[in-house]
Amino acid sequence: MLKSRKLYSALVGHLNDKRHTIITGSRQVGKSSLLKKLYKHLQDGHQKVFFINLENKNILDAINSDADAIFDFTTETPEKSLLTNTKGLIVYLLIDEIQYLSNPTRFLKYLYDEYQENVKIVATGSSAFYMDRKFNDSLAGRKRIFHLHPLSFLEYLDFNNKPALIKELSFINNKKNYKSLLLTQIQGQLHEYLTYGGYPAVVLEKNKQEKIWLLEELKNSYVKRDMFEAGIEKEEKFYTLLQILADQVGNMVNKNELSNTLRIDGKTIDNYLYVLQKSFHVYLIKPFHKNIRKELTKMPKLYFNDIGLRNALLNRFETPSLRADKGQLLENFMFGQFRYVYQTDQIKYWRTTAGKEIDFVIEESYIQGKAFEVKWNKSQFNTKRYKEFLQTYAAFSIECIDVNNYDLLNI
Repeated sequence: MLKSRKLYSALVGHLNDKRHTIITGSRQVGKSSLLKKLYKHLQDGHQKVFFINLENKNILDAINSDADAIFDFTTETPEKSLLTNTKGLIVYLLIDEIQYLSNPTRFLKYLYDEYQENVKIVATGSSAFYMDRKFNDSLAGRKRIFHLHPLSFLEYLDFNNKPALIKELSFINNKKNYKSLLLTQIQGQLHEYLTYGGYPAVVLEKNKQEKIWLLEELKNSYVKRDMFEAGIEKEEKFYTLLQILADQVGNMVNKNELSNTLRIDGKTIDNYLYVLQKSFHVYLIKPFHKNIRKELTKMPKLYFNDIGLRNALLNRFETPSLRADKGQLLENFMFGQFRYVYQTDQIKYWRTTAGKEIDFVIEESYIQGKAFEVKWNKSQFNTKRYKEFLQTYAAFSIECIDVNNYDLLNI
């Protein structure tokens, strides 16, 4: 049985929109499974739906030669929108791995312009790197992009068949002063998530050694595949950079320092970071500041798309509470949770030239929102340290997130 993803309902809601539905995300994050679930939904609704996998070279070659050839692989051939729709039907094309086309932009633009009333396309693309390089403004108004992330903590509990814990988190959030008897179980699940992350195949695997093996496979095969398809020449340098970044989660990215450490030029560092972002391995968040010019020139902070892959790069799978980097794990986890609620460009951090810092500043509207400091142990939080921020940004509140903030797990 295909498990539920939070994004699924939004995708179902977009099926009646004539614009193309494009699902992006890292490799192995569950895009194909989501596409198959949409396929079943449309089949159950007695729609004319066809699943096309572009990893099939015969299909790929045919469509690269002639976009209309896609209908050679379907039992229905729609009429073009300029003609009268005598058949009175819509053909749904669910296309997996759209980035393998030599020119996905031209293909999608052609089908939209020629068949927009009669064809609905839902497509997946493994890497935003391809989407950026091969998609251009000719698709403006013709597509909507949906980003699929690794599992949130609630999705993780669902995949692990823990409905009682999901229900308990709701009680904790909604009943003031409620003393849950299941806190130990919730904390155990959180620690496992902080160790192995949210890739669906890893979460579904019960054996811990097999979980590590799957993460090693992600590290050794899929990351290297991204390197190859992005045309990275100095693979060792690229991989070393990724390991350095894994050790610097939650820290500012100093490109000059990275350039000196790896002995490669700044432009190469920029290119590597670009590929890592567009392949959904890392995210860079901007500093928060009233002065936009200063905000754009300060160094970004870095977080990983998945904690498990980050741990695999460092070969560290110890119990989180015993690790020296447990604060980094929790901070990266909270970035992932916030990402399910806010746009990535709303998530920022604050730092002064004197070194005062707040981990997350959520800009809900212009110069208004919430700030969060992440501490494994709440006793380390001192509100006096953030007096300057609160005086400067009176429309912001500040809260400490520790490992026992269960309300923030309910996302």
